Amino acid sequence: MSDAPPPIRVLVCDDQALVRTGYVTIFSAQPDMEVVGEAENGHEAVQSARRLRPDVVVMDIRMPVLDGIQATRQLAGPDTEGAPKVLVVTTFNVDAYVYDALRAGASGFLLKDAPPAELVNGIRTVARGEALLAPAVTRHLIGHFAQHLRPADTSRPARQNVVCALTPRELEVLQLIAEGLSNAEIAAAMFITPETVKTYVSRILAKLDLRDRVQAVVLAYRIGLVPGTP
Repeated sequence: MSDAPPPIRVLVCDDQALVRTGYVTIFSAQPDMEVVGEAENGHEAVQSARRLRPDVVVMDIRMPVLDGIQATRQLAGPDTEGAPKVLVVTTFNVDAYVYDALRAGASGFLLKDAPPAELVNGIRTVARGEALLAPAVTRHLIGHFAQHLRPADTSRPARQNVVCALTPRELEVLQLIAEGLSNAEIAAAMFITPETVKTYVSRILAKLDLRDRVQAVVLAYRIGLVPGTP
């Protein structure tokens, strides 16, 4: 009897048939993945996801009928239960759409020109419940689209609630996450082990009732917690 975990169930959503075919070919070749369906627009993605119950939805942004952002919000927004993980894969290099998608509930973001191995790793990462907001992507997002990351709620209570909920070390970890550091980089900066960083991250998410690392980054910027934000 095999002890191997069940395969990751993947739903592919893109309005270009050639792109979908490419994804299906790549993902189906992985021993730990199963492509359970395809969708050519956001409406189909929502309907298919609710019927097929995938673990991960690979979502394009710009599509007809219903775009990827609205579809993501319907599938993985704050009021959804049993939501699949949404991995946004787009041709648009870190723009306002990406930030909107992350706020809508996406667990990660990659570019379509990413190597196949990176796409496959992205699915595995979000399937494990770890947000895929690569440090380089985070830094690029912050550096080029800071106007979309300016605090939306700079009231003292909002910021103070976060500060009071976390220990000083947890607060430091949150700030470093939002600045785009990986666990290994945070560990080096704080002179602790990567395992300890993972523990801090888990505690931060639990205390702030956040789903994943992406939501932590968004929250940190929305309340102006990161140095350099207004």
